Amino acid sequence: MRITFLLIFLATIVQAQNQEEIQLANEYVLKGDKKKALELFKELSKHDVNYPYIYNNYFNLLLDLSAYDDAQKLVQKLSKKDPLNIQYNLDLGLIYVRSGDLAKADRYYKDLISGNKGSVQRIKMMSDFFMSRSLIDYGIQALTESRQALGNPYLFCLELAMLHRIKGNQDKMVQEYLSYVTQSSANIQYVKNVMQALLTKPEELESLEKLLYEKIQADPDIEVYSDLLIWVTMQQKNFYASFIQARAYDKRYKREGEKSMEVARVALDNEDYDNALKVYRWVIREFPNGQTYLLARLGLIRTREARVKNTFPINRDSVNILIADYKDFIKQYPDNVNALEAARSEALLFANYLDQKDSAVQIISKLIANPRASLHLKSKAKLDLGDIYLLKGEPWESTLLYSQVEKIQKENPLGYEAKLKNAKLSYYKGNFRLAQEHLDILKQATTREISNDALDLSMRIKENIAFDSIGEALKQYASIELLLYQNKNDQALQRIQQLKEGRTSNLSTSSLDSAKMISNQAILDDVYWLEANIRMRQGEFENSISLLQKIIKDYGDDILADDAYFLQGEIYERQLAQKDKAMEIYREFLNKYPGSVYAAEARKRFRLLRGDFSGQEQPQL
Repeated sequence: MRITFLLIFLATIVQAQNQEEIQLANEYVLKGDKKKALELFKELSKHDVNYPYIYNNYFNLLLDLSAYDDAQKLVQKLSKKDPLNIQYNLDLGLIYVRSGDLAKADRYYKDLISGNKGSVQRIKMMSDFFMSRSLIDYGIQALTESRQALGNPYLFCLELAMLHRIKGNQDKMVQEYLSYVTQSSANIQYVKNVMQALLTKPEELESLEKLLYEKIQADPDIEVYSDLLIWVTMQQKNFYASFIQARAYDKRYKREGEKSMEVARVALDNEDYDNALKVYRWVIREFPNGQTYLLARLGLIRTREARVKNTFPINRDSVNILIADYKDFIKQYPDNVNALEAARSEALLFANYLDQKDSAVQIISKLIANPRASLHLKSKAKLDLGDIYLLKGEPWESTLLYSQVEKIQKENPLGYEAKLKNAKLSYYKGNFRLAQEHLDILKQATTREISNDALDLSMRIKENIAFDSIGEALKQYASIELLLYQNKNDQALQRIQQLKEGRTSNLSTSSLDSAKMISNQAILDDVYWLEANIRMRQGEFENSISLLQKIIKDYGDDILADDAYFLQGEIYERQLAQKDKAMEIYREFLNKYPGSVYAAEARKRFRLLRGDFSGQEQPQL
């Protein structure tokens, strides 16, 4: 017993010493001292017990040092001890590759693949090895031969898709993803996410669209192809084509307009009002007794509302018509939950466009008190009520409501939105330190839109405080933004003029001339941007374009340059209806700012104006 214990004890000491030497050898490898590492590995290789710990680094070191004979002896020795370990077989082929004997390597790997193609597990291990060693063609060959040998064309779809992507074989990659998605409809969202990330160029999406048409015509009963076709046309923002396909999809699969409603929502989000209206009207007409009917009715009004809000100057008569439509909807369907959403929209129109804030407060308060309203809807309504009180000039009521929602909806998107509103409130008041505390938290928000808004405001504060530690110019700018929020445009324009001239109210001055101080601020391009937007909303389009041009000319390297360029195109397109000029702006924009967040939208608008999507033949599903 004592002897056994002693032997175990001695073995433990030896192993501990070996581990120290293994660690030292690995450190030499990391430091690039290959000679010392090799000496240690050779000594350690005399004991079989060390191989599990040293093999990979030892083998790779031999390859790096072009010691191919030693590497081959090592692999062959271990392969004899463990003949079923495919790692050693694969490494032997790698020696042939690295030594330059490519013909021998090719024959060897092809034989190895052929001998293992009946084993899914071993073929996957081989594929992973080939990918890790950049031997992609062998990986593709291994998976393809195994698929054929096992008689299953759907094996290894994701693995082959990955390898084809690495090789740049995009068409083959897409084919594999399509094969994968046909195995189960549950796979479709994964495939959409992958393709959205990988297919970013217009020609890539067009190629997928063409392929899907071919797939549908060959296999019209495979539903996921139709679903993907609708999705890819929406990615291209060709909502007319999406509608044609969604309409056929809903009829074929008896979906009562569900897919068409999805198209309408995305079209509305992308400000394609014409096609959104077409879809909603079709759903209303085709499914008067369906579950999508009321949502389509409400969507129709909201689409018209969005168009009214983005047609300048905003027509009060059009706003009154929208309010009448919402009232009619509520009257017809008083017990439906959608009537509560309609009431919310009605209240916001009263507050923001007709200056009837008391009416808005009454409607929203009634909504909050309604027992049928969900907690989510009540929280949104409380945020709305806070906004209305800010319009009324009662910020203390606003922050109370925002804080309530922030507490109730903690760690939820609405809670983050409430925190952002509180941050903006502090910003409007000129309390930049408190605003920054809120914004630092919001940068980590799960909602991209909120985190982006928080980041933008945070950057504005930091940039301007860097030039003016007191932040006086930024306080003036923030107060102007508050005036705009409260629809006090004339006062805002007056203050903008003062700010541009350095005659800002309550702006403390030093021995430096105040106008010079403000001209040195990074805030001036923001001031021009603010004024350009006010002029646009007032229908002074030429004046707005001139201000945007000043941003482009004088602040061409700043963050607002691409915003200004894109907005020019939007004014020519949507407000002045000057199609050719808008196309010219969008084309120049794509040349100047190919990496802009507006690039995809500018490309889509250019193509729409050029007529790329008009009169397209749409094959039937």
